[in-house]
Amino acid sequence: MKKQTAFAAESEKNTMKKPYYITTAIAYTSGKPHIGNTYEIVLADSIARFKRMQGYDVRFQTGTDEHGQKIELKAAEAGKTPKQFVDEVAGEIKKTFDLMNTSYDKFIRTTDDYHEKQVQKIFKKLYDKGDIYKSEYEGMYCTPCESFFTASQLVDGKCPDCGRPCTPAKEEAYFFRMSKYADKLISYINEHPDFIQPESRKNEMMNNFLLPGLQDLCVSRTSFKWGIPVDFDPKHVVYVWIDALSNYITGLGFDLDGNSDPMFEKYWPADLHLIGKDILRFHTIYWPIMLMALDLPLPKQVFGHPWLLQGDGKMSKSKGNVIYADELVHFFGVDAVRYFVLHEMPFENDGVISWDLMIERMNSDLANTLGNLVNRTISMTNKYFGGVAVNYGVSDPVDESLFEVVTSTASKVTARMDKLRVADAITDIFTLFKRCNKYIDETAPWVLAKDESKKERLSTVMYNLIDSILIGASLLEPFMPETAKKIADSLNAPLRTMDQVSTMGTYPSGNKVTDQPQILFARVDAEKMMEEVNALMESKKAAVKDASEETAEDEKEDEDVIDIEPKEEITYEDFSKMQFQVGEIISCEAVKKSKKLLCSQVKIGSQVKQIVSGIKAHYTPEEMVGKKVMVLVNLKPAKLAGVLSEGMLLCAEDADGNLALMTPEKKMPAGAEIC
Repeated sequence: MKKQTAFAAESEKNTMKKPYYITTAIAYTSGKPHIGNTYEIVLADSIARFKRMQGYDVRFQTGTDEHGQKIELKAAEAGKTPKQFVDEVAGEIKKTFDLMNTSYDKFIRTTDDYHEKQVQKIFKKLYDKGDIYKSEYEGMYCTPCESFFTASQLVDGKCPDCGRPCTPAKEEAYFFRMSKYADKLISYINEHPDFIQPESRKNEMMNNFLLPGLQDLCVSRTSFKWGIPVDFDPKHVVYVWIDALSNYITGLGFDLDGNSDPMFEKYWPADLHLIGKDILRFHTIYWPIMLMALDLPLPKQVFGHPWLLQGDGKMSKSKGNVIYADELVHFFGVDAVRYFVLHEMPFENDGVISWDLMIERMNSDLANTLGNLVNRTISMTNKYFGGVAVNYGVSDPVDESLFEVVTSTASKVTARMDKLRVADAITDIFTLFKRCNKYIDETAPWVLAKDESKKERLSTVMYNLIDSILIGASLLEPFMPETAKKIADSLNAPLRTMDQVSTMGTYPSGNKVTDQPQILFARVDAEKMMEEVNALMESKKAAVKDASEETAEDEKEDEDVIDIEPKEEITYEDFSKMQFQVGEIISCEAVKKSKKLLCSQVKIGSQVKQIVSGIKAHYTPEEMVGKKVMVLVNLKPAKLAGVLSEGMLLCAEDADGNLALMTPEKKMPAGAEIC
């Protein structure tokens, strides 16, 4: 009878847990995810694990986005059907997520039958309401981003999201009436200040997209077939964003006909959509408007995290500098990699990861601060007391300083995690471990061990260290789960629950630690590891070079010409309105808020104009200074990334998107007219 009562009480306790639903953006199945892509799932996992530790009933969903023109093209290049292609890549993505020890509850694929049927229902519902209508699209299309843009939305003629060339596109399509819900969304964002985080991301969405006025959104395509068919108009496939974004509700068993799984009622609306900052517009504008049209509640928060960059810039296969999770795990181990990506990512700005930095963190933070602390504490307990930790309560004022740090860490970490400041939370935990190391220096156990009368004080010191380390390990578990378990096992005690990590003295007095402490993190021989790393990176660059040479050979016949879509003819009068002159760049600097823009001061005759150009990927500020360039002088001034631009530098662009400034063949003075 007692067992039944206890079971019933536990069941009731679980039922009463507050639900918490967290999702990542679903990974696009165009290829193996690099460490920058993998960062997001590790970040989400740390939040999910911490929420479980707090007692929430967590639902953690991730998955793969598997439709679209880019997939169709890549599959054809690989000689496979699109389904064969995405099956392989989705398997690779899931393998990577599992390698990183992520605790997701659901891995959804947009090729799942249930998802596809619900997307068709959603599309039809929006069409029947009049929110979707058929028309014709004519504009610029970015294949990598699978996004349409008007000419005014392009930045220097390129995709405003990825900076790559767009191509003209014209086709019949269905459109979503975004403008119908724009005012309602603006009001919602103003009334819910935490809906879009960080704050800078909210300002970006409001100022750049919502307040200037929303254009209707293209939501179907006819130029490719790899997508979910519009069931009442089969030549159309549902465009990627309605398809992909719907996963957050279809993964909970949402059914538009009213037969949703109980999970949907339990977990929706989502507590947190965790996404990369580059897809913020789709999650904070298109998705909320879709939900409004479906009369469904909006997610409570969308967090647009920054990018994790390589030391020499954004990871790119074409550069041969891509780092993959399995490569890092080979060198450092799973938990070390989790530590690197979580600790090195700031809350709002892009983070940088490099081999040198990872080796430094491995040797200082992990091997020394944490690993050495645990090892020598256990070793001294074994040496002086046969591994038995007894608390005799022989205190000293220095103990209080340790206790104050240890018992306050949980509240600090909780406050950080409530604001999604994961890197800061980890720093707080390692502050605890550093304080333990200082406590060893302050108490000098090796000195106490020489005085028999200090034996009980020595035992108390070792007990305090073990008790503190166990609390630190418990708080570390959401971020480095394997390491936390290893520490707890070596101390022969379970990890503490959230209501136990703010109290000292709960480690069982008289408990025995392991007599064989394992090395948690071994120090790395930097020189030896870098030899292996350099060999690895060189092999990647060689592979990229071989592939590019092979492609160049295949396309040799076409390498000297590029055909572009002809524009409408203009009259000489139209042309004469444009004023072109030679300018001399006298200074140049990067635009702080942009990855693409350079701001140049250009001397044109006796004037100096400030011109912002999207050429940062092709020229350094130092290279720009002193160049004579061709300038469109009478272009109406405009602000780019908040910086005023008073003209345009003329460039040529090849088929790969490489830019070259147009410069006069002969020596010409600044201000010379180009005619």
